[in-house]
Amino acid sequence: MAITFDKALGIHEHALQARVKRAEVLANNLANADTPGYKARDVDFQAMMQKAQDSMAGFGMTTTHSGHMDTSSPGADGELLYRTPHQPSIDGNTVDAQAEQTRFMRNAMDYQASFQFLSSRFSGLTKALKGE
Repeated sequence: MAITFDKALGIHEHALQARVKRAEVLANNLANADTPGYKARDVDFQAMMQKAQDSMAGFGMTTTHSGHMDTSSPGADGELLYRTPHQPSIDGNTVDAQAEQTRFMRNAMDYQASFQFLSSRFSGLTKALKGE
């Protein structure tokens, strides 16, 4: 019985990639916190994970004809979505620096958790291969 990395690592590989993408978007928001007219963006992490889970299960929908409509939820491919501000500034900037910092730190902690889980998985696979 062959073990593939997809089966051994599960969804956590995809979660790590999604966390990296989200960190880039949140860092970009923080960098543009003082840019007039800048609109805060984010990715839909839940939709990205659902798409990854569906593709792993083999139930992903495929387009078989160019005339088919795309009915997937927005953000499922990791596309950037605009965040609705609680209180936009006068210059049109929708970045709330404190909220962005909080989101960035939470994302960093979730990234570390996924990374540690994958590290322990690799450690377990290494021990299994060595016969320990």
